[in-house]
Amino acid sequence: MSMSPTKRRDMDVMKLMMSNYDVKVIEDGKGVADFCVKFHGPEETAYEGGIWNVHVGLPMDYPYRSPSVGFLNRMYHPNVDEVSGSVCLDVINQTWSPMYELVNIFDSFLPQLLRYPNPTDPLNGEAAALLLRDPGSYNKKVKEYVSKHASEEALQRQEAASSNGNGNAVENKDNDDDDELSSLSSCSDSEDENDQSGNFDMEL
Repeated sequence: MSMSPTKRRDMDVMKLMMSNYDVKVIEDGKGVADFCVKFHGPEETAYEGGIWNVHVGLPMDYPYRSPSVGFLNRMYHPNVDEVSGSVCLDVINQTWSPMYELVNIFDSFLPQLLRYPNPTDPLNGEAAALLLRDPGSYNKKVKEYVSKHASEEALQRQEAASSNGNGNAVENKDNDDDDELSSLSSCSDSEDENDQSGNFDMEL
């Protein structure tokens, strides 16, 4: 007898939590639907040391339909839309099956995406062009983004300002950071904000 989609969703999220990932769940009253996971950049890459809040939305018929994922704080990568955080994972989207679990996204899919970007099918044309033209400058810019948007200090500032509802609390007040704060508020401790998937509709 097969497991119901709701039980499967809850079980996969529990497995993710048991795998030592920092998970914040947003309940929809019918089991787990939306949650955020802290994802660390893979070692020996320009993303090493970075920490990203990744929003995951599970459809009601998960795992028969793939989850949607998006980076909430800014990511510089050819296959990630810098503004929305949407992830281009065409290969995974085509090969997704109920055999996969949420842990696979964070143990394998996202690390592979950062280790092996595909500049020939970009969502961020600037990053793709820079990677092809000058890999050294690309890595330097990635590290700048990590320092500004994905360091522990940056996350603490962003989350503190989000929880206080005061974007002015952030030291860097440029428009990019204001947009980032708006996104990060979807992973605040408030469980009343259940409609979080609007900007992150790229499915795996």
